[in-house]
Amino acid sequence: MQPNDPASSALAWPGLATLLLVAVTGLTSPAILADKPDQDDQQASPSVNTDWIEDLRAGKITLAGDDAAVDMLILERHIPIPYDYIATLMRTPNAFGQGVACIICHSSNNPAKSYRGLDLSTCEGIRAGATEPPARRLFEPGQPAIKGVLGRRMRNNRMPLGVHFSTHPKAESVMAVLNWINAGAKNDDSFKDQVLPLFRTDNAFAPGSPACTHCHMSNQEPPSFHELDMTSYEGIMLGADSVAKGVDKATKIVIPGQPLDSGLYQHLVEDRMPPGIPPTDDRDHPNTLILLRWIEQGANCQ
Repeated sequence: MQPNDPASSALAWPGLATLLLVAVTGLTSPAILADKPDQDDQQASPSVNTDWIEDLRAGKITLAGDDAAVDMLILERHIPIPYDYIATLMRTPNAFGQGVACIICHSSNNPAKSYRGLDLSTCEGIRAGATEPPARRLFEPGQPAIKGVLGRRMRNNRMPLGVHFSTHPKAESVMAVLNWINAGAKNDDSFKDQVLPLFRTDNAFAPGSPACTHCHMSNQEPPSFHELDMTSYEGIMLGADSVAKGVDKATKIVIPGQPLDSGLYQHLVEDRMPPGIPPTDDRDHPNTLILLRWIEQGANCQ
């Protein structure tokens, strides 16, 4: 599928920085040129516009492209995200990267008509989540969204990297990992004989895929992606980014007894949405960040 013509897309990003700049600062307003705000303004709480102007004058703001404009003008200033914008995203092709609009596949809570019985065409449907068993919500309103189901499906690529979304995971291998985590993720003979070798073997989880240890072989980056070492039990249980974040704050990829909450299992079975987004595409697309911020603000339907 080819991206929409930028000239006709409702969410084309080129020029967005300029449009936002005009909208937020009011370039035609004489107040921009004033050396000091009016006396009445001094007595009231500073507006978003006033704060922006002062930061601009103080040299605290540097915009380098449209993505930076979204971050600086919206995310860093905690602008409330209206549901109207989220609704537009769900109806727009290529809103989160190359792919069809979300509501093409998820437009009803009837599993016979919509994948997973997930309705993304209404605010209530988004908040309700998937209705087909196992039914589950996509997020918890007001909570960090990046690790929630929706956050993962918008950002995380299936592993091994580059496996096509339509490739069925090798059930035997995936089940071995799931059962190991479910049983407590112990460093026992079962792990050593049946699970650890999978991470060192090409094609273990999908045809034509490299071994996990091809990219994750130590806790140093480079050469190991995310400082993740999958060559040993100790490395797997240590997790990712232990150098960047510190050992105590490393991202755990295995939560003993909880495979569905373990990043290791999630990455083996979950594909990035919309289906078909190249794994090299930026996973922090501006619209994805706005969607996650809406969730963290409470996923308000107004």
